[in-house]
Amino acid sequence: MSDKQELDRLRSGIDECDRQLVELLAKRNQFTAEIGKIKKSLASPLYVPARESSLIAARRNQAEQAGVSADLVEDILRRMMREAYQNQQGDIACIAPELSPVVIVGGRGVMGQLFYRQLIRSGYQVRILDRDNLDQRESILADAKCVIVSVPINQVTTVVASLPTLPKDCLLIDITSIKQAPMNAMTQHHKGPVLGLHPMFGPDIEHWVKQTVVVCQNQAHHLATQFMRQLEIWGCNLVTMDAKKHDEAMQIVQVMRHLTTFVYGQFLSKQTHSLTEIESCSSPIYHLELMMVGRLFAQSPELYSDIMLAQFEDVEQLMLDYSATFAETFDSLKRGDKGALIDSFSEAKTFFADAAGEFLEQSRALLSKANDAKVLGK
Repeated sequence: MSDKQELDRLRSGIDECDRQLVELLAKRNQFTAEIGKIKKSLASPLYVPARESSLIAARRNQAEQAGVSADLVEDILRRMMREAYQNQQGDIACIAPELSPVVIVGGRGVMGQLFYRQLIRSGYQVRILDRDNLDQRESILADAKCVIVSVPINQVTTVVASLPTLPKDCLLIDITSIKQAPMNAMTQHHKGPVLGLHPMFGPDIEHWVKQTVVVCQNQAHHLATQFMRQLEIWGCNLVTMDAKKHDEAMQIVQVMRHLTTFVYGQFLSKQTHSLTEIESCSSPIYHLELMMVGRLFAQSPELYSDIMLAQFEDVEQLMLDYSATFAETFDSLKRGDKGALIDSFSEAKTFFADAAGEFLEQSRALLSKANDAKVLGK
């Protein structure tokens, strides 16, 4: 047999393995879909951390014994699990039917629609109140058991204040990215239970499993607890936080991050090199950074302008401190002061010390996936 014939034979073997893999994936999808139905009947969460960890550990051990890369097997498993979670989104348990009907104020917006679809999947009766039917708001809200305010940051307090008097047994929720002002507005306007939520994700998620939602409460209430339980059924990771602490954290996590991305994107747009030229000679890590910058500019300018403006008075000093740090670094570079640069590096490294190893491992995995996704010869 010639080398060419042997190559063709081996490639045929690979093709057969791949065909069998597709058949196994289809079979696995059938199992996960059936599991989703049982989870609904049992009102079980879509995400069970212990089950996922046990499954991955078992298959990694099997891979090592079989002489196969355990990391490869884990990558494949996690991708299949993500597909499974998405596969189970069609029919989800409703554990708080007493919250129906739900009214989403601003329900035509992208986040309002995200909540609308998920609540409908869980069997809730959901109504939308938006600009096109404001004249019907009295009737739409009359018997509401849960009202979710999903409007731009700069409109939340005004919209809450404009709501008609809600039933005392109605749960009032806001889902904006700041919490103190909305919580105060809701508490002042509504005599019933209120709940502040900040979904730490955008409207383009594939599923809700492992998505973080920050929860702020002034006072516990069984209806709020029920809604939080529903979020957990969807697979969400709930983080309880004081509203003031939340807003202070968001000043760094959100506002400053968006600010630096926003400025860097503007800087790139003013350079003589095209994006294609910059991408063509980018390392995987820089390609990921470009992706994150591009992701911001692929979304709503109104949204990100509102996020940066909403807490400007609170972050003005942070912005000045950031500018000062940049200026100090620039000054060290101008002076050619390597010692000062090393000292600054060491100071920042101390801050990241406890998480540095984990971040390095996680970033390696992301870089590998980014490199795999490259399409050469476009």
